Amino acid sequence: MKLILKWLLSAVALLCVAYLYSGVEIRSFGAALIAALLIGLCNAIVRPVLIVLTLPVTILTLGLFIFVINALMFWAASGIAGSGFVVHGFWAALIGSVLYSIISLVIESLTGRLLLGK
Repeated sequence: MKLILKWLLSAVALLCVAYLYSGVEIRSFGAALIAALLIGLCNAIVRPVLIVLTLPVTILTLGLFIFVINALMFWAASGIAGSGFVVHGFWAALIGSVLYSIISLVIESLTGRLLLGK
């Protein structure tokens, strides 16, 4: 049940990103659900491999290269999702991934408090 809730809230976070930033477009809530699933799969499968492969660059940039990896995962998910989820270029993916991370963090902290009763 928590996994489904997290998936739905991730889709809501994507809709918020599309509302706040014009470089990211989402056509419907169904497209947001598919995009959230794809972003989660990319982050679970591809991102750890990229982090290990780019470890020297990440160390040289003091961890800032992780932003590039996050943007690439965001952009890749839009490429896989098709026309329902569109990211207009790398810089849009970078800004969109940062916004998505911040909004997801806020949503998770609020729902964590509600679920735990704090």
